[in-house]
Amino acid sequence: MSESRPVHDPKVLRAIAHPVRNRILAELDAAGSLRAADIARELGIPANQASFHLRQLAKYGLVEEDPEAARDRRDRVWRSSVAGGLALDLGELEKAPGGRAAAAVFRRSKGDWAHQVVDVALRGEREEGTYRSVTDAAFRLTKEEAAALSEELGEVLAAWGERTRGRSDDATRTYLYFSVLLPHPELGETD
Repeated sequence: MSESRPVHDPKVLRAIAHPVRNRILAELDAAGSLRAADIARELGIPANQASFHLRQLAKYGLVEEDPEAARDRRDRVWRSSVAGGLALDLGELEKAPGGRAAAAVFRRSKGDWAHQVVDVALRGEREEGTYRSVTDAAFRLTKEEAAALSEELGEVLAAWGERTRGRSDDATRTYLYFSVLLPHPELGETD
């Protein structure tokens, strides 16, 4: 499993807080290399918008061109340059100039996204040919055990990513695995 790359720049935090850019990173992680037109089709956005967001992600070193996957010199194919993902320490990022504001934007964006994911997961209707699962489990763990559980789950997810990356046909879809591991919040806790 690749090492995750720590984020130290609040500008990078703002870049990944954008929902379209975050989804582009997810698609590249799932599919491997893609053209802007492929991303546009997957996300249902115009190709010029996909190109703009790819250039923004490239500016911060999050994506790079993949010349080996291109058909010719004019063909621009992109891949993630953060194969192991990003490691965020919002407390540390908040200490940098502009960090507090960037962390606030990131938290708001991720909170909105998390609510959307849970709402979609709990809807009754199902799209034909797809699978949904919601898992809620509680464990009594030490901090070290919680870290070990998270690492083991990360290894399983990384293995599935390697096994399926690059597959693209009518039977495959990009699936999202969303997981949160934290001490059980108190009832009514919002902060």
